[in-house]
Amino acid sequence: MTRVSLFSAPFLLGFDAFEERFDRLAKSSDGYPPYNIERVSAQDGGETYLISIAVAGFARNELEVIAEDNQILVRGQQAEDQTRQYLHRGIAARQFQRTFLVAEGMRVDSAELKDGLLVVSVYRPVADPVARRIEIRSVE
Repeated sequence: MTRVSLFSAPFLLGFDAFEERFDRLAKSSDGYPPYNIERVSAQDGGETYLISIAVAGFARNELEVIAEDNQILVRGQQAEDQTRQYLHRGIAARQFQRTFLVAEGMRVDSAELKDGLLVVSVYRPVADPVARRIEIRSVE
């Protein structure tokens, strides 16, 4: 049976890769770790998005931010400390992977870890409108 989706509409050409990413994003969202996304206007008219992810307990070397193919992948993996003996373990040493899709032309500027928050800065420059006339040839 063929799967029908919004992206299989005849006027949406070339969105196959986007649909695959969207499916992967929908499957990976378990709510951990919590995050905020804030939009800030830039002085040049563009926009900056700040993705703040709550990563309390993670050290800088236990986090990874990868920008690839219109998506941002944030991973965290804590090393288990075998020398500690817990009487109660309410804070789990848990790994995570969170994916964010970004539009074409956006770029990741920086990632900073401070006070248990990982803040990833993503910039979208002002896009100049692109329109061009296509010459129609006559074929005989």
